[in-house]
Amino acid sequence: MSTKLNPYLGFRDNAKEAMEFYHSVFGGELTHSTFGEFHASDDPSEQDKTMHAALTTPSGLTLMAADTPNAMEYTPGNNYSVSLSGDSADAAELQGYWDKLVDGGSVTMPLAAAPWGDSFGMCVDKFGVAWLVNIAGAPQ
Repeated sequence: MSTKLNPYLGFRDNAKEAMEFYHSVFGGELTHSTFGEFHASDDPSEQDKTMHAALTTPSGLTLMAADTPNAMEYTPGNNYSVSLSGDSADAAELQGYWDKLVDGGSVTMPLAAAPWGDSFGMCVDKFGVAWLVNIAGAPQ
């Protein structure tokens, strides 16, 4: 087994909705556990909140998320982005992800030719998560 780096996103009360959206974007298998299922909170309002969700895609991507417990500080910010990248052979797949991520979100930089020869774009999805998409240019 090789080491992997997986983005883990924190939400406040809408992790399940967000992960279902990402599942619709990327496909794959989505697992979901609540605080109540694991008796991980004594707060009755947290029983149905997401303690852990993981999405594993056919392409080998893994995205994880949870709802931040009420007792913990939750300050969404712009200090992270999730990056998707691939070769020109992956262009259709990456374009499809881009199209779904911008639906209901906002485009920060259109997916277009970049100075380094790739196609690159930046967006913020409808849950406030920043995404970077880079499609490598055709080999020289």
